Amino acid sequence: MSVIQALIISIWVALIQARFFGYAGLNLRFSPLMTSLFVGVVLGDVAQGVTVGAAIQLISMGQIAPGGQMATEPAVSGTVATAVAILGNLEPTAAVAIAIPVGILGSYLYTLKIIVNSFVTKYIDRVVNNLEDKRFTFAIGLLPTLLTMLTHVPVLFIALYFGADSIASVVTQLEGTVVFHILDVVASALPAVGIAILIRIIGQKTDMFFFFLAFFLTIILKDLGITMVTWAVLGIVTAGIYTMIMINAKEAA
Repeated sequence: MSVIQALIISIWVALIQARFFGYAGLNLRFSPLMTSLFVGVVLGDVAQGVTVGAAIQLISMGQIAPGGQMATEPAVSGTVATAVAILGNLEPTAAVAIAIPVGILGSYLYTLKIIVNSFVTKYIDRVVNNLEDKRFTFAIGLLPTLLTMLTHVPVLFIALYFGADSIASVVTQLEGTVVFHILDVVASALPAVGIAILIRIIGQKTDMFFFFLAFFLTIILKDLGITMVTWAVLGIVTAGIYTMIMINAKEAA
């Protein structure tokens, strides 16, 4: 990985963590798929970037951020894991195994960002209380962004430029060993955990029949080669019909 590539990716992730893009940035923070796509574009392997991002996305499904803090940082984990996977030509499951510890370290980095930003809250309060409109943009927008870049860019740059190649080399050497097999098995089970958490949060007992119906239909009709897009369309249509029936039933009552 070149210096320019590592710097571009580091700045991109820092801007996401600073919520520079508003609500879109908040969604980007929780979506390693999009971050991995960007890494794939920068490193010249979009297909691998999206594939790895999709695998990591399954882990983060259902995660919540009480107080804005997450157990793992999807944007950070997706960035480093995707870079390692592309440089080492690794399988998505290997990237998932890397994403977990990196994401935990990313959460500490986000905590550091919050601590650093807390030192300028008095200045921001003064600007707001005194209605210093000429300083609004700097105090509320640019200053927190600059501080986030100060905490994130150096760490991410070092991790990407000096660490990604080394991690990829180590993981490549571990392929075929017992250690890699253990990581592969654990990483393969993690997406199921993410999906289970999501179902636990948004799932209702009355809706679980639809989930199991869709699950077994995909297995039974696997040989027909039905794509996920087709299943998604069928799911939307089914949800629409069910909603209409429930609305009509409430109106009739």
